[in-house]
Amino acid sequence: MAEPARTGGGRPRRPPELLELDIAELGQDGRGVGRRADGKSVLVTGALPGERVRARVERRHRTYDEAVVEEVLRAAPERVAPRCPWFGTCGGCSLQHLAPEAQVRVKQGWLLDCLARIAHAEPARLLDPVTGPAWGYRRRARLAVRDVPRKGRVLVGFRERGGRHVTDMRACEVLDPRFASLPASLSELIGALSVRQRLPQVELAAGDDEAALVFRHLEPLQEADRERLRAFGEAHGLQIHLQPGGPDTVSPLWPVDPPPLRYALPELEVTLAFGPLDFTQVNAAVNRAMVARALALLDPQPGERVLDLFCGIGNFSLPLARRGARVEGVEGEAALVERARANARANGLEAQARFHVADLATPPVNAPWLEGGVDKALLDPPRSGAEAMVHRLGELGVARIVYVSCHPATLARDVGVLVGRYGYRLEAAGVMDMFPHTAHVESIALLER
Repeated sequence: MAEPARTGGGRPRRPPELLELDIAELGQDGRGVGRRADGKSVLVTGALPGERVRARVERRHRTYDEAVVEEVLRAAPERVAPRCPWFGTCGGCSLQHLAPEAQVRVKQGWLLDCLARIAHAEPARLLDPVTGPAWGYRRRARLAVRDVPRKGRVLVGFRERGGRHVTDMRACEVLDPRFASLPASLSELIGALSVRQRLPQVELAAGDDEAALVFRHLEPLQEADRERLRAFGEAHGLQIHLQPGGPDTVSPLWPVDPPPLRYALPELEVTLAFGPLDFTQVNAAVNRAMVARALALLDPQPGERVLDLFCGIGNFSLPLARRGARVEGVEGEAALVERARANARANGLEAQARFHVADLATPPVNAPWLEGGVDKALLDPPRSGAEAMVHRLGELGVARIVYVSCHPATLARDVGVLVGRYGYRLEAAGVMDMFPHTAHVESIALLER
């Protein structure tokens, strides 16, 4: 009889527990949800609703366990073969095994569940989902870098599922085609640098025409390093920027005076410039459709005073101004406000769109952008939502609000405030598939009173 495996301390290692589970639903992190015989929930990576799977338990908690699929015993009809060979290891995608149209249906269900459970509200109208290309869509990304001597190479990629290690990947199917094959090339490039152990990440950013890489380095580069980076940028047609410290230390290496990154919203006659670390939406096609939908829902009229809160570089502000509205854009980052002002000037809209720096996580006091009344408002906050601002908008009695959200739970919390406390109606809501193959849910809601 074979002896049981032992841990480093000499104790027998418990063999992995295998469970056969029926998967009832997909949790909002993309994992299938099954139950043990005693009713305890098990979150199963790689499982889909309607399936029966054999799963290996990885972690145990008081109220739930975590597991990963070992074998699919009965497959769901929506299951597809993942395109990426690193799917399941890489933490960048969690839903490649689910058909894209089914992913969108699931995300719509998550949104409606959050609205019902948290906001106690149901939209009068469910909007058709906004979708775009399922592959090659991602124009912005941060790739982690780690020198791994035992593998004899530098790893460049997204972090593995669980977040501790860097995925040993050679390419990425969801990245913009200008970036898709870069992980392997960057691995070779960084492996030849003197700072290979002190270069933790590379940022990718692309506009319609130009694309850029930003190398974060924790030690000074040697001239040979700089020459290798210049040659790489020239060979791949990519701008090379260096970041020795915080975001304000980013500077171009090649070309010395690069043209700005830009993207156009041609139907709205607006073009926006941005820096390689500025926040922009990762999916250009979905962003164009999202802006068009937001304008259709808000329906700005010439001369109306419209607030654009969390305005960034002017992604919504300038199209609103192009429609004739008088726009007050508000953003917490001063650098983004300066970029928005420059974009307004470049588009001939500086008379229609003004921009302000303000902390939108706290209730505004004596804010100039609230003087003169507000007819309509658009919000596009971070994952933490816009709790302070929805109270202020409710107190002002703003007639129509369009809320763009990257987190359905905080959207639902804020909608609940507007509906329950200030008497708004949730007229419409729907999802926008900004990040195919992930559990990320971008959504939009229209509220009126």
